[in-house]
Amino acid sequence: MDVLFVNARVCTPFELRDAAVLVRDGVIEGVFDHIEPPEGARVIDAAGKLLAPGFIDLHVHGGGGRSVMEGTPEAVVAMANAHAMHGTTAILPTTLSMPLADMARAGEAVGRAMEDGTCLSTILGVHQEGPCLSPAQGGAQAPDALLVPSQADLTALIEDCPHLKMMGVAPELEGALALGRRLFERGVVASVAHSDADYDTVSRAALFGFSDVTHLYSGCSSVVRRNAFRVAGVVEAGLEMECLTAQVIADGCHLPLPLLRLIYRCKGPEKMYAVTDGLEFAAARQEEGVVYMQRNGQACVYEDGVMKLPSREAFAGSVATMSRLVRTLKKAGIPLCDALRMATDTPARRVGAATKGRVAAGYDADLVLLDDGLRVNLVMAKGRIIREAPEE
Repeated sequence: MDVLFVNARVCTPFELRDAAVLVRDGVIEGVFDHIEPPEGARVIDAAGKLLAPGFIDLHVHGGGGRSVMEGTPEAVVAMANAHAMHGTTAILPTTLSMPLADMARAGEAVGRAMEDGTCLSTILGVHQEGPCLSPAQGGAQAPDALLVPSQADLTALIEDCPHLKMMGVAPELEGALALGRRLFERGVVASVAHSDADYDTVSRAALFGFSDVTHLYSGCSSVVRRNAFRVAGVVEAGLEMECLTAQVIADGCHLPLPLLRLIYRCKGPEKMYAVTDGLEFAAARQEEGVVYMQRNGQACVYEDGVMKLPSREAFAGSVATMSRLVRTLKKAGIPLCDALRMATDTPARRVGAATKGRVAAGYDADLVLLDDGLRVNLVMAKGRIIREAPEE
């Protein structure tokens, strides 16, 4: 059945315009100033609410109490469905650094979940975060699972994982530059992740195919002094190098609003994109002060709207949904269209999802209807309405 949205404020996502949007056979048929409803179409009066592309999350470990590291397609579908109810209509399930067999099993589970007809949203592929990360910037990653590229056989994670879209690697590790080239040649995004590298190392890594920075400022080296001279790190490279895109965990906890504004001014909406880094506790209820155990054996505690290490010295991942990120970006003073673009079009382009991320003719009918508070009131995924009630 055709669905026609009328009286909508449409984000294309490059501009806002009053328009009607016709959906037919799971695809956006067109965006119109005025159109008569086709015979038999369902007409939805948006009543001036904002109609935007469905959100796209390229870095998310779990949700709704389920984790990709369970290694089953059922768990992957369940986490994707939990986030879909909050407007995330395309997702890149992301591993944690664990033994290679566990990471490979998780990648296989994502591949099988992509074929599961019960998944409400679109699973775009696999994001392997690690295992080649720096212990100095390990954060909540399991220290025993971290490997050096030159000493690890990563075939099961790369060549044997046909749906691999992104891998996080610390470029300063021995063999990491060759790994970056290997990923680049396979069309996989090589992301500087959990890295203690200096600027020059990141600059060299870009020549070997690295093109992204994982959750900028989190698990990233910054400027230090060496013999009284300041030496720039991953943070400064991510801000300054035009060839690098930057992920941001815009949950209002990982990055204060001034830093979000700084990244935006350095990168712009075409090079900065929002990720939740959500754990299995995202899109679910948590209890303040309760200690939870992640699938990688690392403990974390829920406080102040975020997961922390038990020592409270660092965050351990977020519990956010993409809708929360958009609200935070807007709160930071970023223009609405750009905030939405960083949650839709920019991540779609980053992984080559050519029919995602825009409200335009020929694009997939993945749509969210947002109220004045930017809370999700309706979700359409693959042309099917899966939620028609306001977020709490």
